[in-house]
Amino acid sequence: MGDFPHYDVIIIGTGAGGGTLAHRLAPSGKRVLVLERGDCLPRERDNWDSTAVFVKSKYRAPEFWLDKHGNEFPPEVNYYVGGNTKFYGAALFRLRPEDFGEIRHHDGLSPAWPIRYEDLEPYYTQAEHLYLVHGRHGEDPGEGPVSAQYAYPPVEHEPRIQQLSDDLEKQGLHPFHLPIGVDLTQDGNGRAAHTSVCIRCDRVDGFPCLVRGKSDAQVICVEPALRHPGVEMITNTRVVRLETDPTGRTVSGVVARHGDGAEATYSADIVVVACGAVNSAALLLASAGDQHPRGLANSSDVVGRHYMRHNNLALMAISKEPNDTRFQKTLAVNDWYFGADDWDYPLGGIQMLGKSDADQIHGEAPRWAGAVTPDLPFEVMARHAVDFWLCGEDLPQPGNRVTLGDDGTIRLTLDEKNNIAGLTRLRHKLQQMLGRLGMRHEHGLLSRSLYLHKGMPIGATAHQAGTVRFGDDPATSALDVNCKAHDLDNLYVVDTSFFPSIGAVNPSLTAIANALRVGDHILDRLG
Repeated sequence: MGDFPHYDVIIIGTGAGGGTLAHRLAPSGKRVLVLERGDCLPRERDNWDSTAVFVKSKYRAPEFWLDKHGNEFPPEVNYYVGGNTKFYGAALFRLRPEDFGEIRHHDGLSPAWPIRYEDLEPYYTQAEHLYLVHGRHGEDPGEGPVSAQYAYPPVEHEPRIQQLSDDLEKQGLHPFHLPIGVDLTQDGNGRAAHTSVCIRCDRVDGFPCLVRGKSDAQVICVEPALRHPGVEMITNTRVVRLETDPTGRTVSGVVARHGDGAEATYSADIVVVACGAVNSAALLLASAGDQHPRGLANSSDVVGRHYMRHNNLALMAISKEPNDTRFQKTLAVNDWYFGADDWDYPLGGIQMLGKSDADQIHGEAPRWAGAVTPDLPFEVMARHAVDFWLCGEDLPQPGNRVTLGDDGTIRLTLDEKNNIAGLTRLRHKLQQMLGRLGMRHEHGLLSRSLYLHKGMPIGATAHQAGTVRFGDDPATSALDVNCKAHDLDNLYVVDTSFFPSIGAVNPSLTAIANALRVGDHILDRLG
């Protein structure tokens, strides 16, 4: 393999899965190489500029994928150290115990996992503590049992959101403090203390954090891992294929292309893919060869299939009273997660988004015909905005899949109306309560299309999952319960690709917890 040393482990990707795994392996003394296709995200004023981030998409990867019709679209992907956690809202929810079993939805079945909630629970706790999650277990009556309370108290509601919480309770609902990963110390009034890293600003959701107060994978895991002498990282290096030995059972080479176009091949006892669900599948498919004609780890023909991305709505209501909240992402409601009194199937969950500002509203305005009126100009809308995120489960369909063109271009085939009936009902539930929640009826719920990648559902890939699913049966899954490929002895996948189903909460904490679980398995294997 040239002049490069042989490693114990190579990790491809530095997001919630790969970054967390590097952190788990780092203290062991093993020789670990982390490969990242991007660079460190620059710290600059545009990090917190709405026009730069949302309107101009300054930090989005400059690439295009194809939809099922062959039309180009810009995916919502960011190639930086820390992966998409640099931009996520740091909402770190556990899946519920029922999510690990089979659930019937209006449009089909959400399949069972090969592990139970109880198998992942200790790692959920470790993940919450590692990523500085603030919250209070016990507030959400539908959550699963926990072995330990959050290590940090919930981020306190500002007055308008506290009023919203009180009003939701008056409707018989059970709002709770949203679990969020921030490096925040609050004073007696709930404000950021002078010693706090997080400053409780309005830039947490969708923006990279300029003050490093958000618990992203770079800050929490990658940088601490690199302080250990056995861990090294090479950035601006895209892995283009994985090579196997003559038996086809072992990954013998990781072929990477550096920023200058030069290629290099690295080797390790164990190779871990963590490129994100779309790009991990694409890498395995691009690694097809004589021993693996349909792609690496793909004797089951499931690699690239069962792509999921949640059914999401980003919505803005107009409060009758001004909403002077800055850190708005503190509340969630899961009362209709598994059904309602008038609906036997799951609807999903509601949580707060980051606070809309005037620049974002200016960018949305062309899509809000009739919403902007003389008594409600942009600046008034911005001050009165209350922002919600509705999340419903997307079902894994074999036809929703990642494939590669002859030139290696990614094609994403997607049924954008898969299992949306529950989400539609969830929106109606919220809409019907607006008046009782102190919102103006005449404007209803306005879609925040910029947040959802300019209203293109296929482009909103932030919650991507499911393309390299794990399971007990090699005929219907690509990975075993430890996320090792059935077909190979030394290949693992630890991003959200392994999900057999996605539930209706943000997938990041489950990816983090699973990376810790798989990390323990790899450490046991290496001895």
